[in-house]
Amino acid sequence: MATLDGPADVLAEGQDSWISNVVDHPEPFLAPPQDAGIRQGLEMPGCVGLAQTRPVHQLRHRQLPTQEFIDSKLTPLVVVASVLLGAFAVLMLPREEEPQIKVPMIDVLVAMPGFSAREVEERATRPMEKLLWEIPGVEYLYSQSHEGQALTIVRFKVGSDPDASLVQVTEKLRANFDRVPHGVAFPLIKPKSIDDVPILALTFHSTRYDHLALRRLVAQVDDVVKQVPLVAETSVIGGARRELRILLDPVRLASRGLSPAGLIPMLRQANRQFRSGELVSNDQSMVVETGGFLRTAEEVGTVVVGIAQGRPIYLREVADVVDDAEEPSNYVCFGDGRASHAEGKESRLGEQPAVTLAVAKRPGANAISVAEDVLRKVEGLRGTLIPSDVTLSITRHYGETAAEKSNELLLHMGIAVVSVSILIWLTLGWRESGIVAVAIPATLALTLLVFYLYGFTLNRITLFALIFSIGILVDDASVVVENIVRHFHLPGNQGRPWNAIAVEAVSEVGNPTILATFAVIAAVLPMAFVGGLMGPYMRPIPIGASAAMFWSLLIAFIVTPWASIRMLRWAKGESRLAALHSGEHGAHEDVLTRL
Repeated sequence: MATLDGPADVLAEGQDSWISNVVDHPEPFLAPPQDAGIRQGLEMPGCVGLAQTRPVHQLRHRQLPTQEFIDSKLTPLVVVASVLLGAFAVLMLPREEEPQIKVPMIDVLVAMPGFSAREVEERATRPMEKLLWEIPGVEYLYSQSHEGQALTIVRFKVGSDPDASLVQVTEKLRANFDRVPHGVAFPLIKPKSIDDVPILALTFHSTRYDHLALRRLVAQVDDVVKQVPLVAETSVIGGARRELRILLDPVRLASRGLSPAGLIPMLRQANRQFRSGELVSNDQSMVVETGGFLRTAEEVGTVVVGIAQGRPIYLREVADVVDDAEEPSNYVCFGDGRASHAEGKESRLGEQPAVTLAVAKRPGANAISVAEDVLRKVEGLRGTLIPSDVTLSITRHYGETAAEKSNELLLHMGIAVVSVSILIWLTLGWRESGIVAVAIPATLALTLLVFYLYGFTLNRITLFALIFSIGILVDDASVVVENIVRHFHLPGNQGRPWNAIAVEAVSEVGNPTILATFAVIAAVLPMAFVGGLMGPYMRPIPIGASAAMFWSLLIAFIVTPWASIRMLRWAKGESRLAALHSGEHGAHEDVLTRL
């Protein structure tokens, strides 16, 4: 090294050789204090206040949380806690095939007996539509006018509160009921939602029992199923209800001077029960009831419907009372199709009488758990309430299909994680691939936690959002890992502490990584504000991708440097990185490292 004993012109003459000697100096560089500049004076012979030029990687960068977490014992706890929170979210998230979209729809049914369809439309339907359009949030009205009745379906905007919408419709009609024409009954208001669709359909069929017996059996099963938690509406489809039919004989009625219109008040009076009073005696209370309800065909036949020639006329004298099934308006039968014959199942002869029990869940409930609870409850009734010669077939199992599709998408997400790890292994190395593989589960777990806190369900859209996020969330960790490995191979970092090199490597790419991450978030997140039906349907994709990018940025700055130092130190005695770090310049480098 030349002696510098001249002024600034001598410094300029020998500056290049002095800088190259500084870079090749075997002593490690000491990081300057936080409040120091990038140039500092050196005490050299013949030179006062000479400025030392430092390598580019030692320039001051923006402070990141890497320094605080790279040696902290809380860092592995962050990874473990993230994975556990993700597992908790997976267990608690309700599973469905499609996202839940809140589209409040309310049916308003108005009865106008004796009016034609045109009169119903002019006197009831149109005035009611004008009132309903005044309610804020109403998007569509669908009306149907028939003879004697009118039906209006009120559809609110997507995302409206169903309970608030129901209250608004009810109060609007109630406040204007004084404007309703004479002969119009108060409207029947019934809300409808996507949760009214049954998630489970159980069909009971038998060759021994008819439609009437099966209907009475399923009605008892229905009472038990309603006791299962999170079960909302249940409906019995098919079968025949029990009905007492009175078949009047015109000849016998005319011989006794009676008419069919005169029998109706007598039957209504006989089918009543009143509380007549209360007797209190000796600290005991006894309720006195008069009358009673008709229960059997014999009791109906003993009703007095008139008096002729000083003697009572009983109903059985002028009519036949039949205790049987109602007149059928629809049929539900069960039979085997071609698929059952192809699978080798036992064939049943013809079609059997059947009754179906449909079960719907409450809003926000897990379809899989509700369906399993109902099936477990019904299976417990076999041998007690359900006879052995009644066959139970599951004709719709929404929970099973939802579980199948969600599990399939979870499998594909795992395949995507493994594929990305293999790709990084082929480009950077297996240790670097392991570092990125640590960051991916932690990021996905925190994203699932965001889904749970946001109120989403685990469906095909949310899982697609996770699979879509895997391709972009590995960018931050890959950039950080690659730069850390590059800095470990720099000759100027030989002999320096591993932690200091990793912190400088992360700080060097910190600003570009933050900018790239928020640029992706800014490009994807506006899709969450799309309106209409597609808005809430596709909203999990921008929210999931944005959350995944944000968490991947934190994981890249907190967990990735910590994992890089520990995983790259494994097999220290045989790795080329350890050889370079210990000062051996002749270590072998592969093609990817030279690139």
